[in-house]
Formats: sequence, C-alpha cells, structure tokens
Amino acid sequence: MSDRPVLDEAVRDLLAAVVAALDLPLPTIDEADERAHHRLLELRAGDVRVVLEVLARSPYYPGAVTESAAEIRRRTDREPVDYAPFVFREEGATS
Repeated sequence: MSDRPVLDEAVRDLLAAVVAALDLPLPTIDEADERAHHRLLELRAGDVRVVLEVLARSPYYPGAVTESAAEIRRRTDREPVDYAPFVFREEGATS
C-alpha cells in the first residue's frame, strides 16, 4: 500500500481548473501579442490567487472546493485568449 495521499475528485477538478487557467498558448513574436499574453497571464494568475486565497481563509463548507473550481472556470471564460498564438512549423515543411 502506498503512503501517498489520494486526492479526491473535487481537488483534482480544482487543480485542473488552475492548470487550464494558466496554460496559455505562446504568443507570436509581435510585440502587441507578447504584451497581450503577459496581461492575460497576469489577469488569470490574479484570479486564481484570489479564489484560492478565499478558499484557504474560509472555514470549510461542503462544496467549497467544487465551487472554487467553477469560479476559476467562470473567470477564465470571461478572459479568453485575445492574441495570435505562435504556430510551430516543422523544419523543411512547406505551407
């Protein structure tokens, strides 16, 4: 038997919401796209921090973790990627 803790489904879902919020595509090398990427990453990181801080400071109540994951997703949906993502091309590929 393993001594590793098992994360329940709500915690795994919360962690997946955090990863999805912060996993932004790289921008093109255009300066405006790089600024937009940086701004969006800062906004989303701030949103995630606020939700996790509220969760950490609040007394536990049933559904708190699930509601926090949903709140992160709501905030992420309100701030979509608004820049051109970098497109990787294989060397020697023609397009």
